[in-house]
Amino acid sequence: MGSVDLVMNHERVQVDQEDGGSKLKELDEMRNNGGGNMRRRKKSKKRSYMPRFGCFRTEPDGVDTNFDMEVIDGFGNRLDGTHLVIMVNGLIGSAQNWKFAAKQFLRKYPKDVIAHCSECNSAMLTFDGVDVMGERLAEEVLAVIKRHQGLQKISFVGHSLGGLVARYAIARLYVHDVSKDLPQENGQCENGGSLKEKYEGKIAGLEPINFITFATPHLGSRGHKQIPVFCGFYTLEKVASRSSWFLGRTGKHLFLTDSDDGKPPLLLQMVRDCEDLKFLSALQSFRRRVAYANVRHDHLVGWSTSSIRRRNELPKRQQLSRHERYPHIVNVESAKVPFVQVEVPDEAGVSACKTINIEEEMIRGLTKVSWGRIDVSFSGSKQKYLAHSTIQVKTYCINSDGADVVQHMVDNFLS
Repeated sequence: MGSVDLVMNHERVQVDQEDGGSKLKELDEMRNNGGGNMRRRKKSKKRSYMPRFGCFRTEPDGVDTNFDMEVIDGFGNRLDGTHLVIMVNGLIGSAQNWKFAAKQFLRKYPKDVIAHCSECNSAMLTFDGVDVMGERLAEEVLAVIKRHQGLQKISFVGHSLGGLVARYAIARLYVHDVSKDLPQENGQCENGGSLKEKYEGKIAGLEPINFITFATPHLGSRGHKQIPVFCGFYTLEKVASRSSWFLGRTGKHLFLTDSDDGKPPLLLQMVRDCEDLKFLSALQSFRRRVAYANVRHDHLVGWSTSSIRRRNELPKRQQLSRHERYPHIVNVESAKVPFVQVEVPDEAGVSACKTINIEEEMIRGLTKVSWGRIDVSFSGSKQKYLAHSTIQVKTYCINSDGADVVQHMVDNFLS
């Protein structure tokens, strides 16, 4: 990298109304008055010491471990990127899980990208539920945008549960109708432009580019043999789904057993536009949507749910072949124009959910937008039984075989 350095700015994720929380104030009130648990857990103060990696150096600037990663030149000047990449960890994860991938982004696009590894949903906070985590992520994104005034574009990369959290957050940040979604001040922005031009159809006022997930259970975990301690037995998974308290509200969402206020399961709601949250429109606003999925050896998230396919649509394994440049990628399916299907009424109740195939409805909803699908296999690798973590290179020393998968994402990011 020559004279270019990478800086990890350790900063608090303490969001107040000045740092973006004001736009979500009404949602906080709704949570407090009726429904979900919007608690924040106090974090113990700690200082994170990171090792030096060649031209990489760290600059602690706070007590928490989340960081923005950006490039500075040889004179100490920051190269202000215009493309914000929000990277979201999975269950019991942390901002550190995306450190390797964030570095690859900066190596490839030193003048373009600011990589922000989210820290607002880490460790036990990931049991609070997809909606609560999505609210926190939306607030965090607004705070990050306020710190970097020159941003123009935004992308999201989520691992496992983080992909679902990101899907919820973008619906909170998506502006569908300026006249309804933002307060009116004569319809003008500070620079003289119209609010409509600045916000409508965008994510937090930025142009949405990529929405990428790695091993994300888009269709939930019910019936996918995805909890390793149950050895793939549906009977045990069924029992677990009825007592999903061991994963908190998140477990109820993943096993589709939630029915807050008589509504359908949250993951089913998230495949269509609702009155207050435009889940599908927010997803559709991105230029690209890509799902990376493990073909085998992922004992947490199955191939079908992570690639958003019906089981009979999965490629035949004997037809899979290793990519010449990225050896652990065995199939690349380009995004296709979605087939328009009949819409299921938004107000279908829980009783209706029992009579329909919920998974089929989720597939129909999510495939109303186009998806690129990247199938990954670590068969033959010593790290194959760690496939769920290896696909994102969660910890380089034990998940390094996934480096080519991460590089594939980076190489195709601005294509």
